[in-house]
Amino acid sequence: MSTHVTTAGSAIENPLSGERIVIRETAAQTGGGLLAWELSLAPGGRVPSAHAHPSQEERFMVLEGSMRFRVAGRRVAVGPGETVTVPPDTAHHFANAGQGTARLAVETRPALAMEGMLRTAAALAQEQHATGRRLPSLVDLALFMNEFEREVRAPYLPRRLVRLVMRTIASLARLGGFDARYRRMREHGGPSATT
Repeated sequence: MSTHVTTAGSAIENPLSGERIVIRETAAQTGGGLLAWELSLAPGGRVPSAHAHPSQEERFMVLEGSMRFRVAGRRVAVGPGETVTVPPDTAHHFANAGQGTARLAVETRPALAMEGMLRTAAALAQEQHATGRRLPSLVDLALFMNEFEREVRAPYLPRRLVRLVMRTIASLARLGGFDARYRRMREHGGPSATT
């Protein structure tokens, strides 16, 4: 599957989470060591579910507004100038805790395919939003979780079982040709990619 390559300044919109992401430094610019991005989160916006990044550290610095994080079960409220660091393989969730848009500077180390994951998640969210579905399709979820298993995982479920189930569904989808729409969104950066 091809990787969507961008340059700094590229924006990603996720209508389900209220996120607007602007890439500041790409993996290509940093030799793969860092993906730097600015996150704007609308009032009421939040990451849809708790998740973990198996081998990546994420650092969030609040530039404007107020945020609420849950990191490894611990709740943290932060405002401008404050930073939350999420170690690798640590369950976390975050949400805008204020009335206005929250703006954060985010660093993900190492970059891996994080930008592709963010773009693909936004493309899938846009498609889900447009069709009015409450949940993503199982095939899309399996293809996504299989493709980005180095970047993201469900933290509270048995890792090996989830990996086995997602890989099996993704393989069957590819064999049956049910992955064409997902591949199109992935290869073209999704309908949400703008510059």
